[in-house]
Amino acid sequence: MPKPFLSVIIPVGPLEEEIPQGLLHDLQHLPDGAELIFVVCKQAQLVLAQSCTDLSKYSVKWLCTEPGRAIQMNLGAKEARGQYLWFLHLDSRFESGLVSSLLDNLKRYPERLHYCLLAFIADGPSAMPINALGANLRSRILGVPFGDQGFLISEPLFEQVGGYPEAAAYGEDHLFVWYARQQGIKLKCCSVPLSTSARKYEDKGWFKITCLYQRLWLKQAWPEFIRLVKQRYF
Repeated sequence: MPKPFLSVIIPVGPLEEEIPQGLLHDLQHLPDGAELIFVVCKQAQLVLAQSCTDLSKYSVKWLCTEPGRAIQMNLGAKEARGQYLWFLHLDSRFESGLVSSLLDNLKRYPERLHYCLLAFIADGPSAMPINALGANLRSRILGVPFGDQGFLISEPLFEQVGGYPEAAAYGEDHLFVWYARQQGIKLKCCSVPLSTSARKYEDKGWFKITCLYQRLWLKQAWPEFIRLVKQRYF
């Protein structure tokens, strides 16, 4: 059986009870022959497979492992057969134009780590465009996208980076980008936005969660930035 061009890896959190219909709809935009890998962390969640009957034109695989997004994504990558790996969150939403733009970038720059501009679904506070603007400026100017921007990378480069750090208390996606950059892997931005849910900002408070995330990523970024500078100049 020939290897698929693309494997899409989607971790399913321990509290998730269904695959969102919006995501199931959007996955139809993937190229024919794509491989879909859902990685759950409870055996009972395997019944979620029953909600994915609309994905019959793809190869769909269900895996189960212990909780932890890094652990789940690494297992998905290990079991993937695709030449390229696209990591999506369960609350991601995207249009067909994003897939076309992303794959076009991939063909021109296969040796890079690809990500998308970020947008938020209208299910959170009205201030979320500020967060999206900040995330996109951080990504393009500082070269630090986060996992909800849909990392896409070749399987050999993923192995070269070493996968997502499973021991990290948080920010495994953030650290993955730093590790890739420290190995000389360049980034490529897809200018079509990938949307994600803003519910957590609504539930926990926009100001509180925004400040918390800024403090955490800056705390984590500083030592990785120092390592990058030392590698390049010393």
